[in-house]
Amino acid sequence: MAEMMDIVCEGLRFPEGPVALADGSVLLVEVAAGLVSRVFPDGRKVVVARPGGGPNGLAIGPDGAAYLCNNGGMMWHTTPEGGLMPGMQPADYSGGRIERIDLRTGQVRVLYTQGPNGPLRGPNDIVFDAAGGFWFTDMGKQRPNEMDPGAVYYAKIDGSEIRELISPMITPNGIGLSPAGDKLYVAESGPARVWAFDLEGPGQVVPGSVAGRHGGTRLARLTDGQMLDSLAVDAAGNVCVATLHHGGITVVAPDGRSVEHIAMPDSLTTNICFGGADMKTAYITLSLTGRLARVAWAQPGLKLHWSDKAVPSNVSA
Repeated sequence: MAEMMDIVCEGLRFPEGPVALADGSVLLVEVAAGLVSRVFPDGRKVVVARPGGGPNGLAIGPDGAAYLCNNGGMMWHTTPEGGLMPGMQPADYSGGRIERIDLRTGQVRVLYTQGPNGPLRGPNDIVFDAAGGFWFTDMGKQRPNEMDPGAVYYAKIDGSEIRELISPMITPNGIGLSPAGDKLYVAESGPARVWAFDLEGPGQVVPGSVAGRHGGTRLARLTDGQMLDSLAVDAAGNVCVATLHHGGITVVAPDGRSVEHIAMPDSLTTNICFGGADMKTAYITLSLTGRLARVAWAQPGLKLHWSDKAVPSNVSA
């Protein structure tokens, strides 16, 4: 599946949330630095915005702005080799939120801090649908002897509506839509499970048949201590989910019958997105070692709604 790999940029502070732009550059977050950055094909980096907290998932909306899941911050640990490892909720936790970022000016505006059932705790990943609304996961936060339940939300970009639609989940992380937009995929990080939910319209999940259950169909469950992070969907509908500890991308067929692991040189391989003229370039964040990799991918990725709307500034914010 992966044919060739090169490193585009090094020295990033736990990169996640890559978004491939039309000019070959990549937007991403540096979670440990509180930054949204742009990496050019030659490896040059500029800072686009400084939201602080814990910037995480990133997506382009129909207005050309970037929409950011901010988890409010994390504790950080340095490995003996100099890598960064995220931990529990920190003393300076600033609260979970969804933020809108003007890519021309770097202005950051808080859009949501609350869901219908209480405050957002640890928003993690985000995807827009064709109608211009967005789905996002909230992993919650962990504290000593305590962990928040997770949930999946749907919201509008004007700040007028946010709905909690799938709960409870255990550390929901990656999220994506099928090529037809009729299925929502969610990866639970700790249990290493990939779920599929049938949709009957924008922000509408087909109800489950069992009371108290969220109604998803389990596509895959990984074992041997693996954990899951963010995901992207390819043009054939395969779910490509970043896999922690074994380090790589796990490709799950849309019917769940085929699972393939593509190894990467970082145990904290956290995100994947697709770009290039033929959508056969995968950009993969190698977060423990602070690198962005560019990988030739055999299967074209699914083009994301609204990604061509982005026109960021070339000047650091």
